[in-house]
Amino acid sequence: MPSEVLTEREGAVLTITLNRPDVYNAFNRALHDALAEALREAGDPEIRAVVITGAGRGFCSGQDLTEFQEIPDGGIRDRLEETYHPNIRSIRALEKPVIAALNGATAGAGLSLACACDVRIASAQAAFVPGFVGIGLVPDSGGTWFIHRLLGWSRSFEWMVSNRRLSADEALAWGLVSEVVPHDGFAGRTAELAGWYATLPTQAVAMTKRLFEHAHGASLDEQLSLEAELQTAATASEDFAEGVQAFLEKRPAEFKGR
Repeated sequence: MPSEVLTEREGAVLTITLNRPDVYNAFNRALHDALAEALREAGDPEIRAVVITGAGRGFCSGQDLTEFQEIPDGGIRDRLEETYHPNIRSIRALEKPVIAALNGATAGAGLSLACACDVRIASAQAAFVPGFVGIGLVPDSGGTWFIHRLLGWSRSFEWMVSNRRLSADEALAWGLVSEVVPHDGFAGRTAELAGWYATLPTQAVAMTKRLFEHAHGASLDEQLSLEAELQTAATASEDFAEGVQAFLEKRPAEFKGR
């Protein structure tokens, strides 16, 4: 039986592919478990950028409703804590950039997963559907937290409750994704982007990720304090020394992620 998640390493880039294409990579427990294992693999310090994408025509259609019907009454809280929540937290905890390569349909908890990543790039064939309210549910898996911050309160609320399908171009105009690529060139552009992220000073990128995460709920003084703390750590890195030397020598820096 094929694995529900595939991993492929190319240099310092790890690509994680959700692999249930017959159901648009809908989540079931086996996929959650396999994704958790892939995210543990992504913690390898030699991996400096991570791509999450989907097999076939979809990125992820959200929860497999066949399995959902098997959850006992009142058991959804435990199921979320056992499956979705650990993987969302793992993505945010990774000290490296995580790119969602949205190759097709992205809906429900699949949309939450995409928005938990640091960067989103979309194929022109991608489409985005909130999903939850359409079947009488509320957004979960961090969807309200991430989408609110990406789009603002009013637009997020209107979109989530309308359940309106958003095209890739609309997602770009809204700022939900940073780039839309013709489908034929999507894999190549994703590899190019991930490869570029893998050349950056990884520790500085990770600490920048941490700073923006902290800024959501911090006062100015709290943010200034954390900036100073992490800047102190950054100046002790090998990549900082290389960056300064490269600047003085008027050459491109060769960062090692250390």
